[in-house]
Amino acid sequence: MFLLGPGVVVATPAWAQAAINQPIVQVASASVNQGSQIQLNGRTYSVAWTQWQNPNQSGQLSTGISDSGLNQRFGARLSSTNDFRQQPVQWFTPKPISLATRFSENGTHRYLDISAFARTVNWQVQPQGNVLKIQAPSSQIGQVRSGRQQWGHRLVVDLDKPTPWQMERLTNSRTGKTDREFVLAIDATAASSLAKSWKFPAKSALKSLKITRKQGRTLLSGVIAGTMRPRVWMLTNPNRLVIDIQAGAPEQRSIRWAPGILRQERVIALGNRQYPVTWLALNPDMPGLKLQPIWGNRTALLGIHPLLSMAKGTQVAAAINAGFFNRKNKTPLGAIRQNGQWISSPILNRGVVAWNEQGQLQMGRLNLQQTLSTSSGQRLSIVSLDSGYPQKGIARYTPTWGPAYTPILKTEKIVTVIGDRVVSEKTSSSAKSFAIPKNGYLLVLRSFNVGGALATGTQLKIQTSTSPSTFEAFPNIIGAGPLLVSNGQVVLNAKTEQFRPPFDTQAAPRSGIGQTADGTILLAAVHNRVGGPGPTLKEWAVIMQRLGSVNALNLDGGSSTSLYLGGQLLDRHPVTAARVQNGIGVFWQPNAR
Repeated sequence: MFLLGPGVVVATPAWAQAAINQPIVQVASASVNQGSQIQLNGRTYSVAWTQWQNPNQSGQLSTGISDSGLNQRFGARLSSTNDFRQQPVQWFTPKPISLATRFSENGTHRYLDISAFARTVNWQVQPQGNVLKIQAPSSQIGQVRSGRQQWGHRLVVDLDKPTPWQMERLTNSRTGKTDREFVLAIDATAASSLAKSWKFPAKSALKSLKITRKQGRTLLSGVIAGTMRPRVWMLTNPNRLVIDIQAGAPEQRSIRWAPGILRQERVIALGNRQYPVTWLALNPDMPGLKLQPIWGNRTALLGIHPLLSMAKGTQVAAAINAGFFNRKNKTPLGAIRQNGQWISSPILNRGVVAWNEQGQLQMGRLNLQQTLSTSSGQRLSIVSLDSGYPQKGIARYTPTWGPAYTPILKTEKIVTVIGDRVVSEKTSSSAKSFAIPKNGYLLVLRSFNVGGALATGTQLKIQTSTSPSTFEAFPNIIGAGPLLVSNGQVVLNAKTEQFRPPFDTQAAPRSGIGQTADGTILLAAVHNRVGGPGPTLKEWAVIMQRLGSVNALNLDGGSSTSLYLGGQLLDRHPVTAARVQNGIGVFWQPNAR
């Protein structure tokens, strides 16, 4: 353990205590059955699963369900562990039970072996094609008790036996700007006398509660104050669910998810303000682990998508939302470079993070300098490449942008270049969109007159460099900003990176990427503090510093803030997550050497 500021203790990364080439990463390479859906008590969900031959019991199959599925669809809670091969799980048990882990071949999922556990709780498990059917014993709710507490509100649901449950909804209320709605679904039946509604005083933690019966399940839905968090406990002897609605800090956990991936949930205190932070600590030296920029539309750059679907589509183990974008036009507003190819240029000298295959990182403010040379000897500057940020000058759009370009401004000149030769010039008013040639590009002139420099037939040549030049050596770059920490010191300067007020002073959810002194990469997210809104940029810089970052960059925040691991969002309910344009994906190949 090490101390990072007054009262803040963060666990040392697990790989600092264990050998990198540790063997025994169980991989589901010899699966007998596998699929992407489970049917729980007749309801179908997207959950990865696998079955394999049990080497210790001839003829018997072992069954694994992704840890995200076990958590989201059954209500199982994952407890802290420093051993990725065993995951302690709490599900109506006095103490957590340990389930063996097994990874998918591409590292996107971690399965938990539920074989013995399923027999203990009398689950009937049967594969059928892509679907794993699970039937849990029917359960009955005895009564639901509700009581106001000094710290908030408590609901207690009495059960005759353990049963799956799910938080199906946790999002902003449709009726009150500062309130939130929740729906807790319990796989248990209830007497008709329990189906009723309550309303509580306006200043209560729980403002309303409704109990309904639906298709063999019981739904608890309600409205809570925006600063409150619902926390569900599973208790036994007797079996019951306890839902505490309070402003207190959530549970703090540290889970070594894989050899080079550590999941952390901690509360960072800044004075009397407490910020629950969720982050992933990544070991860049781990064989088979690499970072890449990702985006949702693989045939074009335009488009926004939930990080959840983007991560699943690109088959990453983990991901975080990254750069800014124009939500209306669905276009990137910042640097994206992948495997040495510029996808979209940086804007406004804003902060970026760059990295290579060796796990080396560089953060700083970046400009991309592109020079267009004509056959007549003229040299013109190109201000942007495949960017949604319009500015005066010449912009360039390539097939990476997509099959066509739709003018962003009304008064643009569109120059078509094929094989490095100008073939036409048109005005933006002459068509709704302009085809981007597969063996060429478009030059878009905005409030910029080049005379006859780009006349039809002119041969062109483009030279590209970065400022600072050191960024040119890095094949992968993502831009966002502002830069938060450099060489251990807070260097936040939103004005220098041309962010407009009140961006620099408002309190909001935040996401960021950091690097510690030993090279560990941090992907971090924070939402509301305990009893209040999220951090300002200045507070976020200090939080990233407290996590151990000697270098840190702010990523897009607000409703875009999303952190993904193994099939689920760690930091928020997926219903509340906005669509994003791009992210940073973590690819991991188990047992790579």
